[in-house]
Amino acid sequence: MKHWGIDLGGTKIECAVLDSENDLAVVARLRVPTEADKGYEHIISQIVKLVNMVSEELGEKPTSLGFATPGVLDPATQTMKNSNTVCMNGKPMKEDLKKALGIEVKMANDANCFALAEALMGAGKAYPDAELVFGVIMGTGVGGGLVVHGKVIGGHHGIGGEWGHNILEEGGEACYCGKAGCTEKVIAGPALEKYYAKISGEPRKLKEILDRHLAGTDAFATQTIERLLENYGRGISTLINVLDPDLIVIGGGVGNIDLLYTEGYERIRKYIFNDQKISTPILKPVLGDSAGVFGAALL
Repeated sequence: MKHWGIDLGGTKIECAVLDSENDLAVVARLRVPTEADKGYEHIISQIVKLVNMVSEELGEKPTSLGFATPGVLDPATQTMKNSNTVCMNGKPMKEDLKKALGIEVKMANDANCFALAEALMGAGKAYPDAELVFGVIMGTGVGGGLVVHGKVIGGHHGIGGEWGHNILEEGGEACYCGKAGCTEKVIAGPALEKYYAKISGEPRKLKEILDRHLAGTDAFATQTIERLLENYGRGISTLINVLDPDLIVIGGGVGNIDLLYTEGYERIRKYIFNDQKISTPILKPVLGDSAGVFGAALL
């Protein structure tokens, strides 16, 4: 049996096919541009085009398809919401894809697909007994996905795992979600760069800020990284206090900062509701940018 998945990104749409009878080996993989500026109907047509191309390559068609999407399908309205590909919002995308492709469709947020792929094919392979895996995204935004017993937990409103929009800093920066001081506005990459520019008067990229902190040459850089580590500790400790996952995997560009796994781990210890004892494995991802499309196939 083959598992077909599509990762629907802002600039590209990728399809991957996994062979369940051969240790989930990748038997086909292809991309086409999203061309979202041409509108919602065009995105649907690009998906159909991609599926036809892969079907021709394999000599067979899918019987069902999994989709990793920006935003989520609202369980109540069955329309898309919270997508940064804004032309998708408010559209009955799952139903439209079923009609266009003539097959069963399953959908999940891209962060949930990341978590699912890492749990079953990536970092989670070293922890086969892990019942609850949380996938954290820390990049241009902050998000996450929750996997329990190998299945994505979307939640009653379809927002399961959205820890990035809990308020971390009272009275902080305004967020697009309508609140202020969200986790995303404190520890995402752009938020950290904005904070550094505010206190130093100079714009710098996060990598340079980190390098200057590590070199001990820039007090503003150190203040920025301290802000990251302390608030990372507070944010992750809340996840652990509520869910107590067996494994956390951290994706996204900010997740590449090694300090999160050493000093950051100690900051979690400060806030965890467990007498400052913590043994939760917190790992970098294994699958890289393949996690989204593999997770879609695993749906």
